[in-house]
Amino acid sequence: MTNREIANILREMAALYEMESVLFKPRAYENAAASVESFGEELSDIYKKEGARALENVPGVGKGIAAHIQAILEKKDFSEHVKLKNKYPVDVIGLTAIEGVGPKMVKVLWQKLKIRTVGDLERAARRRKIRGLEHFGEKTEKKILKGISFLRSSGGRKVLGVALSDVFSLRRMIEAFSEVKKIEITGSIRRKKETIGDIDILVVSSKAARVTERFIRLPWIDHVYGTGPTKTNVRLKNGLDADLRIVPEKSFGAALNYFTGSKEHNVALREIAIKKGLKLNEYGLYRGKRMIAGKTEEEVYRALGLRYIAPELREMRGEIEASRKNALPDLIEYGDLKGDLQVQTDWTDGEDSIEAMAHAAIEVGLRYIAITDHTKSLAMTGGADEKKILRQIDEIIKLSKKFLKSDFRILTGAEVNIMKDGSLDISDDVLARLDVVGAAVHSHFGLSRAEETKRVIRAMENKNVDIIFHLTGRLINKREPIQIDFEEILKAAKRTGTILEINAFPERADIKDQYIRECVREGVKMSIDSDAHAREHFKLLEYGIAQARRGWATRADIINAWPVEKMLNFLK
Repeated sequence: MTNREIANILREMAALYEMESVLFKPRAYENAAASVESFGEELSDIYKKEGARALENVPGVGKGIAAHIQAILEKKDFSEHVKLKNKYPVDVIGLTAIEGVGPKMVKVLWQKLKIRTVGDLERAARRRKIRGLEHFGEKTEKKILKGISFLRSSGGRKVLGVALSDVFSLRRMIEAFSEVKKIEITGSIRRKKETIGDIDILVVSSKAARVTERFIRLPWIDHVYGTGPTKTNVRLKNGLDADLRIVPEKSFGAALNYFTGSKEHNVALREIAIKKGLKLNEYGLYRGKRMIAGKTEEEVYRALGLRYIAPELREMRGEIEASRKNALPDLIEYGDLKGDLQVQTDWTDGEDSIEAMAHAAIEVGLRYIAITDHTKSLAMTGGADEKKILRQIDEIIKLSKKFLKSDFRILTGAEVNIMKDGSLDISDDVLARLDVVGAAVHSHFGLSRAEETKRVIRAMENKNVDIIFHLTGRLINKREPIQIDFEEILKAAKRTGTILEINAFPERADIKDQYIRECVREGVKMSIDSDAHAREHFKLLEYGIAQARRGWATRADIINAWPVEKMLNFLK
């Protein structure tokens, strides 16, 4: 069983417990599922080497859940899960992937209409059976149909951060082959796109046939589409397709460049080669029959008269011209962030305490965090009112004394809710006492473009609002972004000195890279935040950095890549 398969069972258990109205356990299982999915080593390997107790070393996995994981590894399932699945024989993961459909709704749909699958739900909605259920209505029915349509429009693409754990596990398996000298993951994964459609694997080996033979026998392989001397195409058990390409070492750089893409970038490079009387393909750069470059990407670009172009920039958005003019940006690097300005704790809907989140931030190399729990109008999170925020300020001041020797700062803050009219749900006098104020849209996603733009700008005009968190509110493959006039938002950000966040949570990746590029051009500063709700979420910051790099951002563009005092002095 792979980490992904284990995580899916735990995630399904969380939903089933919620259907049963069991308190606390749904969150515990959901957090454990997220930890297992992103864990750096396969739990099956850990269990074989160190036994059941070692499973408790996974963040969020206690003794009870570790026992369940042990049962999954030994028997493919555990008794409580089997019992609830027999009671609710539904595709709860598939159904709850639809925006607005939660476990409680799935329970009602099963009990009243015997709906098991997304197909069942779509048929029932088209036959207008949903609107007749108590507390549903025509509006809910239409929203469900819209959600199903949006879900299918993704074309089976997976969110990068969700798929990467499987990618890394597959890489480790192939890397362990004695015949493999070098391996890289290419394609949209290497370009750090928001979503991926398949996995492209490049291997250097002098024993291609043996590598291919071992690859197609891996337990992850569900179906072999085709195999040849240097190329094999398969479907994995997680639903993704994977291509394995095997090349000699002298061609590794050319192949890495070719299979990384994008297609448009590759076409442009080949056209440059042709104009120089050269030929470029996946095996190298040639003058006639003589190979003049190909062992590394750098030498390929150099031979074409270009500076090396980072994979995240290879989208034909001006990177080749910038390379030719020696004008490529000095991109923000992975590891450059000094702080995280959106962190939730157990004061609202987070999993861990303020102190635990601070220690976790130190472990990943951060020097400061802002505690930004939700505010009162977001009732489902236990959002804080003014009195609770003031109590938290006092708590942070007291707690900060413990971190004086480590030179780590815990900043006070809040994720304030932007109301329908653009007002905020916390009074200005309380907001003025916070170090960092973020504001975000959490409701009324269906307003017109003009209304959504107006409400966000009104929030930006508040003298206490420093950052707009996850501007468009999108959830990739699940919820469409709110409709905004980004040009007007950008003007308001410049006028008011408001920061726009790059939310690193993989399903958000908000703002998108095109917007980041516009911010860079206009001098609007940004922050890269994890939106952490648990200790292990700080590792998500790398996805925000990837998003920033795709938008051509440098350290100068990202305020939490700066020292804390410089960052604080820049805020309103």
